[in-house]
Amino acid sequence: MTLIDLLAAALERRTSRRGLLIRSAVVGSALAVNPIDYLLHPGTAYASVCRCGEPTCRCGSACCDGYTEFCCTLTGANVCPPGTFAGGWWRADGSTFCHGPRYYIDCHGECPTQTGPGFCAGTDGLDCGCASGDCANRQVGCITFRYGQCHQEIATAGRIACRVVTCTPAYLVDNACSSTAMVDDLTAEHNRPCLQAPESVARAYAAAALPGGTGLWLAGRGGQVFPFGSAPHLGSMAGRPLDAPVVAMAATPDGRGYWLAASDGAIFAFGSAPFLGSAASAVARGGSAGARNHLVAPVVAMAATPDGRGYWQAASDGGVFAFGSAPFLGSMGGRQLQAPVVGMAAAPDGRGYWLVAYDGGVFAFGSAHYHGSTGSRPLTALVAGLVPTATGRGYWLWAVDGSVYAFGDALHLGAYPSLPSSRRTLPSDGIDAFHALVVRPSSGYTLWAVSPLGPPPSVETYAFAGEPPTSS
Repeated sequence: MTLIDLLAAALERRTSRRGLLIRSAVVGSALAVNPIDYLLHPGTAYASVCRCGEPTCRCGSACCDGYTEFCCTLTGANVCPPGTFAGGWWRADGSTFCHGPRYYIDCHGECPTQTGPGFCAGTDGLDCGCASGDCANRQVGCITFRYGQCHQEIATAGRIACRVVTCTPAYLVDNACSSTAMVDDLTAEHNRPCLQAPESVARAYAAAALPGGTGLWLAGRGGQVFPFGSAPHLGSMAGRPLDAPVVAMAATPDGRGYWLAASDGAIFAFGSAPFLGSAASAVARGGSAGARNHLVAPVVAMAATPDGRGYWQAASDGGVFAFGSAPFLGSMGGRQLQAPVVGMAAAPDGRGYWLVAYDGGVFAFGSAHYHGSTGSRPLTALVAGLVPTATGRGYWLWAVDGSVYAFGDALHLGAYPSLPSSRRTLPSDGIDAFHALVVRPSSGYTLWAVSPLGPPPSVETYAFAGEPPTSS
């Protein structure tokens, strides 16, 4: 047996058999570039070569350890940056940061042309170096290697720009990734301070339904408000300075007002909506923060009380903040989540609320009861919100690709992925296009999609008929 075969067999005992050819290729590369170092020092072939991103860095620095830096070090956001795509992923088991498996997604530079399977290292728009020019950071734009389970329709890839890390399986973060797993447990404890804050999902628009289901408001991250259907325009933050982007929106019960919420907890009230305080300016009841201006995680959602004299804000770590007549009934703040919270909904009686995470995990408080979740089932896309039935004895979860999941007395009336192909005309088959599920009393629900993204938005609606449960 050759030396490469022996080393590949050793890797085989630590990883799945699916990647034998990939592992052998990596071992071969390590031996060709630096055989003595690889043979004498423990570690993976992927990280065996001391090839520094900067000529001034020494082999003991992070920039020379063979791994690529986290994307959040470069941009502050734990997502693939513009000009890159998810090209593959691996898993590390036993991470203390995730209390179990941790998932790493390689973000590759985009090639100007597709020439078939391979790489375009010279034209991918990347320069090899240490992240932020610091030897204490790992390298970026240096490694020409691809695991290949993501976006297989993109045959020609650039070098690895950076990597995303998450406690959520990679194929749920980007549904263009397959579930085929490569494993490298030696990366389980790799970390950076920018990963300490709970993740949040950034979307182009926040949405709020007009009571009665006859209209919808969309709010851009800059505070612009776009009304559709019979929803009136009552003001916006467009053109005014914001300390943080607008990420959530809620309507008053009379339909003549709405609130906008920014990620720093700021609240902006319009029409009949009263300002009752915010997580950015006052100590709220409950929450994940115990003092003024000390949010542990960004605000991602809000919900109004049925009387219109109160509202809740929810942070991505599950913290809840209550204002006005809204009672604080508990939160997930300070507890380990498998995925960050993305949505919130009030119980019909105003004495409870639900939180929903992007893996479809549901957390119920007060009079809001748990009726099930998608937290343990395969998904085609990230869950984006929860809408309760009028009785409060059920709810729908909806995902960014227009998938719908019904629980309790909620009826499943249809979803975008189940429509005939002639009606599925959205780009990328609707991935990341859907921003709201609006219930029409006694007649079903409507999914609202935004296509294309970017203001001014153009919307597409998909109505599904039926008779959702009514309160008695």
